[in-house]
Amino acid sequence: MFRGASNITLDSKNRITIPTKYRETLYADYDGKMICTLHTENRCLLLYPLPEWEELELKLSRLSDMNKSERAIKRILLGNATECELDKNGRLLLNGVLRQHANLDKNVMLVGLFNKFEIWNEADWQAEMQTGITDIQSGELELTERLQDFSL
Repeated sequence: MFRGASNITLDSKNRITIPTKYRETLYADYDGKMICTLHTENRCLLLYPLPEWEELELKLSRLSDMNKSERAIKRILLGNATECELDKNGRLLLNGVLRQHANLDKNVMLVGLFNKFEIWNEADWQAEMQTGITDIQSGELELTERLQDFSL
């Protein structure tokens, strides 16, 4: 399970270094094989260990090419999916299309979300967090059925 937000750096060769706390799991359980793609709703990237991505691909394979919305989701996620492998130093290369979509510069946030990560431009992540906190405090967020019974 991946959780927490980590400040990381995009180096001059367009690589990010995965924090040490995740590396052992990524090497041992997933052989360091990852898939990176665009997020469909936010200006960030999604980074999946390969087996987790393969589960998502099964779901995507059930979507219709004849339905405009389903076809769009498939195009975005599959059309931008890039195989990446952790090198021996825990680094991943991010291609130009992905970096451009997420507006990545030197300061990056890697956010663990159970079975995957999000990769954000640090300033965009901070803005997203502030917006979320403001929306929660003001009551602007939709209370879905699952959230109605959720408490901290």
